[in-house]
Amino acid sequence: MSARRAEPADQDLAARPPGGRNPQIASVGCVSSDAPALIDQAVRGVLDEVPALRPLKLVVGIDLHGRGDVQQYRVQMPEVEIKKDIAADARVRIEMRRDFFNLMVEHGAKVADWEQAFREGRAKATGVTQYLQLIARVVEKHQERARLRRAHN
Repeated sequence: MSARRAEPADQDLAARPPGGRNPQIASVGCVSSDAPALIDQAVRGVLDEVPALRPLKLVVGIDLHGRGDVQQYRVQMPEVEIKKDIAADARVRIEMRRDFFNLMVEHGAKVADWEQAFREGRAKATGVTQYLQLIARVVEKHQERARLRRAHN
């Protein structure tokens, strides 16, 4: 009976992406150990792009939804400490699919890409309204200055 359960994972190789790996199985195995590093990379990328967010003292909960499970992480700023934790003290909570998050970080997503993901509903932020509005305002001002700089060059 266990041989029958293994068959769906060993489907036709032509249906698999280049490299022959089943992306669903591959993402489950590598995400849990890579997630803190990817979260760190994403947070530092946003902070590098929008330095005005650096001094913000904030605890963010990140929920990455996978196949039948949710991985929860706690990100404490400004020192960017990441722990696998429920983040009960989080003022802002971010939710998104784990595979989408991995793709965004691996492709070097910029603030504009993250903003689009939130607008399209691929990522969701909830929490204290004042924090959400402050972050949105700071990011908006940063993008406005960047557009002005490009226009003057």
